[in-house]
Order: sequence, then C-alpha cells, then structure tokens
Amino acid sequence: MSPLNHHRRWAALALSLSLLAPWSAQAQTASTAASASTPKVRISTSVGDIEAELYAEKAPKTVANFLQYMSDKHYEGTIFHRVIPGFMLQGGGYDGQYREKKTRAPVVHEGRQALAAGLKNTTGTLAMARTNDPQSATAQFFINVVDNAFLDPSFQSFGYTVFGKVTSGMDVVQKIRNTPTGAGGPFPTDVPRTPVVIQSITLLK
Repeated sequence: MSPLNHHRRWAALALSLSLLAPWSAQAQTASTAASASTPKVRISTSVGDIEAELYAEKAPKTVANFLQYMSDKHYEGTIFHRVIPGFMLQGGGYDGQYREKKTRAPVVHEGRQALAAGLKNTTGTLAMARTNDPQSATAQFFINVVDNAFLDPSFQSFGYTVFGKVTSGMDVVQKIRNTPTGAGGPFPTDVPRTPVVIQSITLLK
C-alpha cells in the first residue's frame, strides 16, 4: 500500500469515527430526553405509597410546576383535604392544621393542549385543582377515582388539566377513597376523619 493510499484509509476511518461520535451523543441525549419527558414520582402517604408517571411532553408547564413544588418540599406534611368516593381525592394545599400553604404564581392552563395529546380525566389520572378561574391552578392536585369526562376541556369549558397517571398503588388510592369523611377545619364535608398525610413526593430514578 502506498503512503498516499494509507493516508486516505486512515482519513476515511477518522471521518467515520467523527461522524459516529456525534450520532452516539445525539442518541444518548434523545434517550435522556425521552426518559425526562415522562418523569416518575412516588407520593408517600400515611396509608401507603402511590407511584405515578408525569407527561412532560403533553403538559410541560404543568409538570414543571408540579416538580418545582416537589423540589421545594411544598407537599411534605400536606393532607388530602377533600375525598369524594364517586369523584376524586384532592390534596397538596393544606397542612395538618388546615392552614393553607403559600404558593407561587398560578401555572398557565394547559387543559386543551393535554386533551389534544390524549390526556383525559379517567380513573387514576392526576389533574390540577383550581378555582372557577381557569388560570388559577397552583399546587393543589387531584386523583380521579372514576372516569370524569365532564372535567375534560370542551368548546364551552376550559376543563381541568391532566398531567399524570397512577402506575402503582391504586390500592392505596382506593383506601383513601373509602376512608370515612366529615367536617374538618374550614370544610363542612368530605374531609377524612383520620387525616391522610402526604409525607413526601420524590422523583424516582
């Protein structure tokens, strides 16, 4: 082999490796992004653990908002303050003394975007709680315990933004659903008589 051909062969090999390296890096980045697009969390409660996946690609601002509250440890020591067996479980806003926790500015409502991406208020899904103002959701969320199609966005209504779904621990959801309720703090009904405390929400690796 002449020195020129030898040089050309190694130049071609070097070029092949240089093309392969960015492709490999891009593949790894894509894999990481895909994983990050569906973060998984554990909601540890006083009656057991619930695991859920969050749909960051379908409701990005909502998921980022939830993860920031989680990172700030906002949810630690909050309670499920509203439990309606034929409807949903709501929590994340009040501590055990029924004091409302301070929140950041509301998150942009993404209900219609999430619905267009296939997220509906079906059994086991997580959605953001809010007031009558569609743009008022902050930290409180709820878990649908039945299919609640009437909560989905429509032409007439903004509806409620779905951003995740329970993947493990539906038995714990059912346990909370079936807990006896009554009056508690400022709420006249639907408060668990034995408090159901969110001890922590953590990101699963």
